[in-house]
Amino acid sequence: MLINNWTKTALITGANSGIGLELTKRLLGERWRIIAINRSPFPDHEAGVQRALGQGQLTLYRADLGDFHQLRQVLRLVKSEVKGIDVLFNNAGISLSESSVSKQGREIHYEVNSVVPYIVAMELKPLLMEGTMKTIINTSSNASLMVKQFDPGTLKPSQPFRKLLGPYASSKLALSLWSEQAAPLFQAAGIRVTSVCPGPNKTPMTKSNGMPAVMLPLVNLFFPKPDKGASRLYEAACDPRYINSSGVFLIKGKPVPTPFAQHGPGLLALVEAIYQQEFRTRIAT
Repeated sequence: MLINNWTKTALITGANSGIGLELTKRLLGERWRIIAINRSPFPDHEAGVQRALGQGQLTLYRADLGDFHQLRQVLRLVKSEVKGIDVLFNNAGISLSESSVSKQGREIHYEVNSVVPYIVAMELKPLLMEGTMKTIINTSSNASLMVKQFDPGTLKPSQPFRKLLGPYASSKLALSLWSEQAAPLFQAAGIRVTSVCPGPNKTPMTKSNGMPAVMLPLVNLFFPKPDKGASRLYEAACDPRYINSSGVFLIKGKPVPTPFAQHGPGLLALVEAIYQQEFRTRIAT
């Protein structure tokens, strides 16, 4: 029987495939306890992961993160069953082939890639304060550097839709913007927030029809395996070089300016309003 002598505890969203799965496997190998929030189960063929599930080193909570009702339920359960978190990896994200609307009425890329990570961070803040590392790593993208126009109030489906460089890129930009803007607020509680580009990786997302057709051959030929991206998230969380990097946007391990930084305050105000007026209000009632 395995003794519960975990070194640290991480919560990872979207841990069942791609970069999230590789990160999970690495941390399990280093004797971390992993709390996973996924829409789908872990693959049956991942023997080590299945063993960790059976031994209690890995705990899975199932939820569609784009559905606030499910998100409330799963976060309530996590907070009732988990005593502390060292690192929150806001890793779950989507890149679809067309625009869609969430159950709350917003463009789905913005909802899942921008708004939900903020809600998760705010709701799990008390657990992070009980941990030793007190770190939030938000998985962003260098696609955000390609955004030509940005309106922080645009959370509705836009036409014409563009794969990768449309709502996906803008929603990842929004994620890095609020990470930068909210960093001092989290820092006041001793919590570090960093957004990280894991780089191009060969994952189910990048091999899906959410990618422009012209890029799919490049994915298969040139993109590295997802353990490369997982390493960048891991290093951003654990490497002492980044201990004072709260608020920065890391690409290839180096901080880069976030585009449209002037919209940061407005973007933060928007996601905070959604959190308070839609998510928390329903909890109160």
